[in-house]
Amino acid sequence: MNAPQAFEIKEDIGHFVGGKILQPGTGRFADVYNPATGAIARRVALANRAEVDAAVELAQAAFPAWSDTSPLRRARILFKYLELLNRHSDELAAIITAEHGKVFTDAQGEVTRGIEIVEFATGIPELLKGDYTEQVSTGIDNWVMRQPLGVVAGITPFNFPVMVPMWMFPMAIACGNTFILKPSPTDPSASLFMARLLKEAGLPDGVFNVVQGDKEAVDALLENPHVKALSFVGSTPIANYIYERGAHFGKRVQALGGAKNHMVIMPDADIDKAVDALVGAAYGSAGERCMAISVAVLVGDAADKVMPKLIERTRSLKIKNGMELDAEMGPIVSRAALERITGYIESGVASGATLLVDGRPFKSPQFAQGFWIGGTLFDNVTPEMKIYREEIFGPVLSCVRVANFADALNLVNAHEFGNGVACFTSDGNIAREFARRVQVGMVGINVPIPVPMAWHGFGGWKRSIFGDTHAYGKESVRFYTKQKSVMQRWPESISKGAEFVMPTSK
Repeated sequence: MNAPQAFEIKEDIGHFVGGKILQPGTGRFADVYNPATGAIARRVALANRAEVDAAVELAQAAFPAWSDTSPLRRARILFKYLELLNRHSDELAAIITAEHGKVFTDAQGEVTRGIEIVEFATGIPELLKGDYTEQVSTGIDNWVMRQPLGVVAGITPFNFPVMVPMWMFPMAIACGNTFILKPSPTDPSASLFMARLLKEAGLPDGVFNVVQGDKEAVDALLENPHVKALSFVGSTPIANYIYERGAHFGKRVQALGGAKNHMVIMPDADIDKAVDALVGAAYGSAGERCMAISVAVLVGDAADKVMPKLIERTRSLKIKNGMELDAEMGPIVSRAALERITGYIESGVASGATLLVDGRPFKSPQFAQGFWIGGTLFDNVTPEMKIYREEIFGPVLSCVRVANFADALNLVNAHEFGNGVACFTSDGNIAREFARRVQVGMVGINVPIPVPMAWHGFGGWKRSIFGDTHAYGKESVRFYTKQKSVMQRWPESISKGAEFVMPTSK
């Protein structure tokens, strides 16, 4: 593989509304950093309520024509978009690395997972087919169809600036809705790149729009009566807020929140494979993934086998600028995030956990001002500790020792989050019982990060999700459409006289 080209755009970042990139005015801005160097790379405009409402108005105006467009014609535009994404995938990946910090190869994987959602969305003519029953009662036929909602919105996090928006907008617009994306202001450039490609693919103006912003923009979307549904991915407190406020304003909401993902390692597991999986899942993307493994549950004597290898692997991580192809981990996304992670490490030490590998002293030899930290490893962590209870969202792995499988299962099930979990074992019965009994939405058996494929849907349980539907897959069709049931009878079959009883199949 050739070395990737770095992302060099320096101009301020505005909005994309009605098919046009709106240049930033003189309003509020936020700085966008290069995490590797710690330098300000550009600024992003922060939309006010009036700007959000104007974008929603244009999306509302575009809805009638787009919703009347046949699913096949919508799919053809998505096919063109798919081709453009494949052609420009490395450019998108470089944009991600420049503003997020994750290594380029990981960013390529993110883009690929997003592309897979678009591939699924091109099958929308089949996915929108309704149900039909002839002669449900004498002379009566009944069918069910699914129709788009109108203007829908997505509020997305910094950690997947391409993949998570693609969980939302390809399916939403394929179903006939118009869409407003409010990306994270931390790494906003990818949103405009995706918007440009959609326009190039032939998507009508106003169908897909981007408003950059912060809480003011979020609240404007929540309160605007034309926004019929809202998708969110982020922390649990914000997910809870959006779910409650959305319900207050009568919106349909799916809000995916935080995680504390466990990996249970049984004594009979292949230890080398388990350690490889654990290191990648804990420290990949600097732990800034909602599916990252942040707790290793070591059962019985598995701890004695795992810990020496885990310490060695954590210490030897290749931590570099993400544009270097041999990098295994890049910088933290922001200085505030770095300070938060450091605070959790201090809390772990103060609470009595054993700090085996301390990532705080790590500094990049090239970029001293960047947001750097090394992989951090704790042993002898207990459930009452803050580093066990709360989502750290950084390269900090906590190891908990338990006596047996039942204790491991009870530990996982007692946690307030239920996003993802993994179990490494060679015992088929243990694997089956774990998958059946664990109270978590996404389960991996000898798979460390069990992110479902595009046609299965993504989502956790408990306080990792608010709402009734998971993300992407057929769940998206249900979320972004409303069901309409039609019963039909023609005059020739109408019986004479009024009927005062409930219709039945007789």
